[in-house]
Amino acid sequence: MNKTLKVLLTSAALTFTAGSAFATECIAPANPGGGWDFTCRQIGKILFDIGLVSDPVQVTNMAGAGGGLAFAHVVNERNTDEDLIVAASSATTTRLAQNAFGGMTADQVRFVGAIGADPGVIVVAADSPFQTLTDLVEAIKADPGSVAFAGGSAAGGFDHMKPLQVLKAAGFSDITSVKYIGVDGGADAITQTIGGFTQAMTGDMSEIVGFINSGEVRALAVLTEERVPGFDQIPTAIEQGYDVVAVNWRGLYVPKGISDEAFNAWGEKLAAVAASAEWQEAMAANGLAPFTKVGGDFQSWIDQVVADTVELSKEIGVIQ
Repeated sequence: MNKTLKVLLTSAALTFTAGSAFATECIAPANPGGGWDFTCRQIGKILFDIGLVSDPVQVTNMAGAGGGLAFAHVVNERNTDEDLIVAASSATTTRLAQNAFGGMTADQVRFVGAIGADPGVIVVAADSPFQTLTDLVEAIKADPGSVAFAGGSAAGGFDHMKPLQVLKAAGFSDITSVKYIGVDGGADAITQTIGGFTQAMTGDMSEIVGFINSGEVRALAVLTEERVPGFDQIPTAIEQGYDVVAVNWRGLYVPKGISDEAFNAWGEKLAAVAASAEWQEAMAANGLAPFTKVGGDFQSWIDQVVADTVELSKEIGVIQ
């Protein structure tokens, strides 16, 4: 663990070891507002509202090190706490795969489930010559320098990984030749593409909804297992022959040291939240698509995602 995390963790331990009247705690590894806070507060509220926990869920905001402070706290201080859940997303696993948490690794916790996601998308300007994802892929194969992607994450981040996964699935191995420009958020990435500065944009569905509705962009693919309700005109990458699922999932991890029974019980509770009318309403209000994987199935999926991210990150030089 690096020195900064050690200092932060010592402070956190002093702050959060006091007794609580709440039976279940959900740590949001960020300040109030934003995705992780939303995950804890919505899931926590629904767990109580539908009777899956006997007391209201305590939400603890533990910002620091991009999620690393909370991760270290769980691993080092709460490894056997069966009443602790922690909000997580694709950013969590990407950072772990790229060693952003000071040497800590994804296998030091157990990923219990995801119950919603912001789907990954690849879009082009409305006047782009690329009509399908295959058109784009074939253009890159023929001349990698002819296509540049804009995305809202830095080089090596989750947006950068999306088109690289598609190209790998297409049998294209020279991914270091693929041009990617990281800008400050999805809106800027779309502006770059509409303006012709880049040929495609890689991001999340929530970032493109307004531009789709205005007709300024055309989505070549959504990176989900099935088409997204309300956007049924956008084909998946899978149905176009590219076996890629890349979504910014919203879910939870739990301490590694809890029993299998406790892990499975959390998976069942999360599945019940996913099936509830309350969660359907929360997804609709916040632009999330259905994405339910829980228990062992989710952990196996995460293991593969982390392995793929490590491989891609090494290929493009983000990690050694």
